[in-house]
Amino acid sequence: MILEGMYFENEIMHSETRVYPQFPTATSGLVEGTDAVYRYGLRESSYPTLVIVDEIQDDRGNYIPAGHYELALADDRQFLLLLEAKKLWAIIPVFKLEVSTDEKPQVHDNKSLKAKRKKDKEIMKTNRKRERKGMPPINEEEQIYQEASIEYNKDGKYFLIRYERGDVKAWGAIKALEFKQEHK
Repeated sequence: MILEGMYFENEIMHSETRVYPQFPTATSGLVEGTDAVYRYGLRESSYPTLVIVDEIQDDRGNYIPAGHYELALADDRQFLLLLEAKKLWAIIPVFKLEVSTDEKPQVHDNKSLKAKRKKDKEIMKTNRKRERKGMPPINEEEQIYQEASIEYNKDGKYFLIRYERGDVKAWGAIKALEFKQEHK
C-alpha cells in the first residue's frame, strides 16, 4: 500500500506524466460523433476516385490539372465523366464495356428479395422510432466495390482510364501530348 501511495504522489509531481487519459471521451458535454460536422455533413461520393498525378495536356492547349477526381459513367454508358467538386472537367468516350452477369441470379431470386424486404421493414421501423425521438433517420446503404485507375501508353501516346463500380467495368482513353514520367 505504501508503495502504491508513493508511486501516485511521484506521478502527480511530474507535469509530463499523466495518470488519467489526456482526451476524455466526452468534451464539454458533447459525445464524440454528435457534432454538426458528423450529423449533417455530406455523404461520401458514390463514384470511384481517380488520382491524376501530372497535368494532362492535348495538342489544342486544353489541359486537365493534377488532382483527385470523381469518375462517373454516363447513364447511356457511352462516356466516362471526370468530375471535380461536381464540376465537369472532361467527357471521355468509352471504347470497351463489360457488365458481369454472375451475381444477377443471386440478387433477383425469391429468397434474397424476401430478405431485402425484411431488412427494409426493420429499417423503416427503426426510423419511425428515431423520428418520434427527434433523431435523424438512418440509411443502410450497401457497400459497392468501386475502383478507378489511369496509366500512360507510350506506343499510342494516350492515357488509358479504367472504371469499375459493382458489376460494370468500362475503359476509356485520352489522347495526349508526349508524356515524360519523372520518377527517381
